[in-house]
Amino acid sequence: MASTSSATISFRLLCLIISHFVAVFAAEDGLLINGDFETAPARGFADDGVGDSPDSVPSWKLNGIVELVASGQKQGGMILIVPEGRHAVRLGNDAQISQPVTLEKGVIYSITFSASRTCAQLESLNVSVPPATQTIDLQTLYSVQGWDTYAWAFQADHEDAHVVFTNPGMEDDPTCGPIIDDIAIKKLFVPTKPKDNAVLNGDFEEGPWMFRNASLGVLLPTNLDEETSSLPGWIVESNRAVRYIDSYHFSVPEGKRALELLSGKEGIISQMVTTTPNKPYTLSFSLGHAGDSCKQPLAVMAFAGDQAENIHYTPNANSTFQIANVNFTAKAERTRVAFYSVYYNTRSDDMSSLCGPVVDDIRVLVSGGVRGLRFSGLKHGFVVLVIMLMV
Repeated sequence: MASTSSATISFRLLCLIISHFVAVFAAEDGLLINGDFETAPARGFADDGVGDSPDSVPSWKLNGIVELVASGQKQGGMILIVPEGRHAVRLGNDAQISQPVTLEKGVIYSITFSASRTCAQLESLNVSVPPATQTIDLQTLYSVQGWDTYAWAFQADHEDAHVVFTNPGMEDDPTCGPIIDDIAIKKLFVPTKPKDNAVLNGDFEEGPWMFRNASLGVLLPTNLDEETSSLPGWIVESNRAVRYIDSYHFSVPEGKRALELLSGKEGIISQMVTTTPNKPYTLSFSLGHAGDSCKQPLAVMAFAGDQAENIHYTPNANSTFQIANVNFTAKAERTRVAFYSVYYNTRSDDMSSLCGPVVDDIRVLVSGGVRGLRFSGLKHGFVVLVIMLMV
């Protein structure tokens, strides 16, 4: 009896250890299980000649008409767009896919995914981790590749949750609907606010999951809640997205991440910063070119309280960015800082891909302070030490 009891305890302990590691694994940053849909069903992919029924996608629960599609697959006279790899899923009318995940209650997470539309201009996609939910409009195509990558953030209400994607549309053809690929998750951390800077996450180093092999950046759609933003500290006020970019595929003024402003006044980012009324401040930021063949001129409208300045990017043979300043006097204990692109820019090698000026290293300091030492990444390996005195 003693040996049986001991074996039972050992088995239970082993189960607890396994469940712990499964929970830890489920919450890790990166691709969800079969988040790229490249894991073949038991009988293979349909394009391999055999294939399972449409209700079989490994690691995902399906509801409604869900189709595994392949790159190059034709529908009528149209070739379906698969964002990455060989396979993706398409959701028909009211169709849904979901996957269980283990989260940390109260923590902010961001879901990154790629999507393309098929039959309809007005297709949309609802992404949720109940009770949090948001419907993302896929009407605007930001790149010529035919697909875009998006990020959406939420606060975990439960440890045991489900990531759910739903096609809310009702098209005449029930098989029409958005194509989804490369679904990943990332736990977000709110950066510590610098002592000499009122701006939180002004260098944009904390943000959604980005795939190293994806060269389009990540679109951040409308989000008016700074508490659940894929870009901690910031909100997207307008009805068009802004683009989160990395230094592996774009020119970034400093660090590994920055933000590219798209769609003119329809792409606004903002943050409320803490200030002292009647005290003079300087809003300082890096303004530049992403190196993505974006047609010039490039300019931003920068807001700091009741001050607004139109600042143009001035090309420099040795640098892809410049430092700009806006002086203002705080009128309240909270001051709005905001940016949008003055122009609607597209790429010179692709008139259908939206682009715009890059902003980075945003700071709000008391006027008269020293901005600090920093290095500007110049071409040909030159490094220039810049010291800016606030006046």
